[in-house]
Amino acid sequence: MGRMWLTTENPAIVFEDTTVGRLKKEIWDASEEKIDEILKEYEVPSPFELAKPGSYIQTTVRQRVIENRRKNDIVIIPVGSTEKHGRHMNSGMDTVTVCMIAEAVRRYTAKQGRPINIAWPPLVYGSHPFHHIGMAGTVNIPQDVTRELLVNVMLGLWNDGFRKQIILNNHGQLWVLESALHEFMYRYQLPGIYQVLDWHRAVREFFGPNGKPNAMETEFIHAAEAETSIALLLFPEMVDMSLAQDTQTRGYLPNGHFDTSVEPFHRPHRWSEGEGHAPIEIAAQPEGVVGRATLGDPRKAKRPLAAILRYLTLVNDQILEAFPPGKVPPVEEVTLRSSKDMEPYLKEPESEGWKPVYGLPRIGF
Repeated sequence: MGRMWLTTENPAIVFEDTTVGRLKKEIWDASEEKIDEILKEYEVPSPFELAKPGSYIQTTVRQRVIENRRKNDIVIIPVGSTEKHGRHMNSGMDTVTVCMIAEAVRRYTAKQGRPINIAWPPLVYGSHPFHHIGMAGTVNIPQDVTRELLVNVMLGLWNDGFRKQIILNNHGQLWVLESALHEFMYRYQLPGIYQVLDWHRAVREFFGPNGKPNAMETEFIHAAEAETSIALLLFPEMVDMSLAQDTQTRGYLPNGHFDTSVEPFHRPHRWSEGEGHAPIEIAAQPEGVVGRATLGDPRKAKRPLAAILRYLTLVNDQILEAFPPGKVPPVEEVTLRSSKDMEPYLKEPESEGWKPVYGLPRIGF
């Protein structure tokens, strides 16, 4: 049987008839009043919680961490960057945004009695594509450093019982994060659930000129209409629209080969799959904006944010339904290890008979 599709009034946008597609269709069809209700359920907007007691693993009393993990052993690892986002925004925009999305999901799941866990962002400085080279305000970390940092963060969280991990990305470094996930598995072969989620791409249908009320007028590109709108909704005190600038994109080849940030056009190449076909950023857009930042409007960010919050909640619920706290996929089916060998390492940390994973013999490459 072929896949079933859910159509919309926009012929270019359809949703797969799955729980994910039906969720997206619900957000697509929702009135603006309903979107406001959804955001209110997640308490969006709310102040940034990085130093709020009980919000992140690192700001929570250790005993509460253990109690929370017994109810929900999923951890979100938010990753961002330090990158110029025009004169009108801050260079920590990627990190602040992804943290605030994770915080909203934590608030919502806490009301259900099983708060999702958030680890402090290990990537306040991230890796970058080559065309970001030389930009003032952008700090580029070597890819192998980023990869090793994430591999070891994943290992430490696994050792503490967080064996379901979602690396939530808000920056153009996806290939590095994917490499870290696979290196972690090759190196340690630990049963669990591991995902890298580029959140903008996860809800790409809600960006750009899609015909919905208060839709964005331009496609998602760096520091322009979309990201400015998101910042204006989540942390307007870090935005000064009097400084917003518009720029033009340009390349050496005709349009149609390389897609934009959330891949709305289904072109042959992702934006990250080439260099040399367009000027580097410092030559073409030294302002740090790629597109029309002056179009930023907080109302335009509401539907995309409602979509990602609902989707992350669905991911949380479906993982826990398949594997309740303390349970992982069958060892022999997802690794080359045996359940007998893994038994002491899979026990609850610090419980009787538990062994730290750092003593497990390595069998990977």
